Amino acid sequence: MGFIKRIGRSRAVQETLGFLLARYLRLVQATTRFQMDPPDIYDRIGPQMPVIVAMWHGQHFMVPFARRPQDPAAALVSRSGDGEFNAIALRHLGVRAIRGSGARRRSQIRDKGGARALISMARALAGGEMVVMTADVPKVSRVCGPGIIALARMSGRPICPVAVVSSRRIDFNSWDHASIGLPFGRGAIVIGEPVSVPADAGDEQLEQARLAVQKGLDDVHARAYALVGSQDPGAAVPAARDQGAAGAVRKHGERRS
Repeated sequence: MGFIKRIGRSRAVQETLGFLLARYLRLVQATTRFQMDPPDIYDRIGPQMPVIVAMWHGQHFMVPFARRPQDPAAALVSRSGDGEFNAIALRHLGVRAIRGSGARRRSQIRDKGGARALISMARALAGGEMVVMTADVPKVSRVCGPGIIALARMSGRPICPVAVVSSRRIDFNSWDHASIGLPFGRGAIVIGEPVSVPADAGDEQLEQARLAVQKGLDDVHARAYALVGSQDPGAAVPAARDQGAAGAVRKHGERRS
């Protein structure tokens, strides 16, 4: 490992970076005029707390702004080096980090450390903490994975799709089309309808729930960016994703016929 990487991964540097990121996000929050959509969403979701907050990768920096101060929260954070300073930033924002990684298939959850994290998240929900996690897995942008569905099934808690965006922001040229807000903008916090997963759900119901969360996240992001008069940097991903899925269905039908 190079000298620069070693320095970047030292505890002191990561503590500093995490602290600075949290302070910056607090500045963005304090100087942004946020619109809540729908306006009464907390009244509607309040009786269902604690919930599982779903977000897309790359859109996670400002999601903590959607949390009410009275709601204890924990968030799933990867065990990577980048995840370390993100976990530190969350701590300064009042959110507890649960370390683990997502997986593309249910069979991979244990190998990625997700099985232990899944149990930890279920315990957090049982203890009254809402849990925040990305619905998509690394390198597979905006495709809902099985982890969040498994958590909802295990815990009995509903999944709420959430988007928090700003009219002034930096959009990164990354696989997840990441964005981070800039101060003094207009913001939107959009929370979608909860998606529940029965404890006895079979494969078909699990897939229906996965698609419902996926569509819910697409919808709240489209709505949030429209409210701030802007364009979602990852808007093309769902269209390509759904076109590819439709093509796969057509090919499957052709093989069966």
